[in-house]
Amino acid sequence: MKGTITGLVAGLLLHLPAWSAEGLPPHVDAQGGISLPKDFRTHYVHLGSWAVIDEKSAARGLHDVYADPAAVAHYREHGRFPDGATLVKEIRAFGRGALTTGDRVLWGTTPAVWFVMIKDAHLRFQDHPGWADGWGWALFKADNPGRNVATSYSADCKSCHVPAAATDRVFVQGYPTLRP
Repeated sequence: MKGTITGLVAGLLLHLPAWSAEGLPPHVDAQGGISLPKDFRTHYVHLGSWAVIDEKSAARGLHDVYADPAAVAHYREHGRFPDGATLVKEIRAFGRGALTTGDRVLWGTTPAVWFVMIKDAHLRFQDHPGWADGWGWALFKADNPGRNVATSYSADCKSCHVPAAATDRVFVQGYPTLRP
């Protein structure tokens, strides 16, 4: 049993993000710039999915949300996200058709946008427009995933996350992976 637990802990440590001297993940620079983590689909934990089917909504699509493994482990133990936790929401367009599972089936196809949230419990970037309410916020579009197009938290992110203020701006009810 002890060897199994030691192996499990060692395996988890291999998937922890490499933290900088400032305590930030590698996709946050010293000025507060956020980049899209390249490996989130293969090295992060899938928290859950949302489907926005309203044809008039700008958020229409399949929303898959991922978090770094250390953040998930910490949340499951403490009920909150740790400093440096990284969440990525990928929104993909819908494919639709008749399949053997039903005649009106939707699935995610090509990515449209990615939202990235970085927990900042130490409020390091209070003067940066992309950081507020204890998080860093970024938006990347599929036509240029290397460029954060969010102008500010207030303009691009706040209105959607106000309803989740009681759960640290994260809609945790849609993430069964966070439940023990």
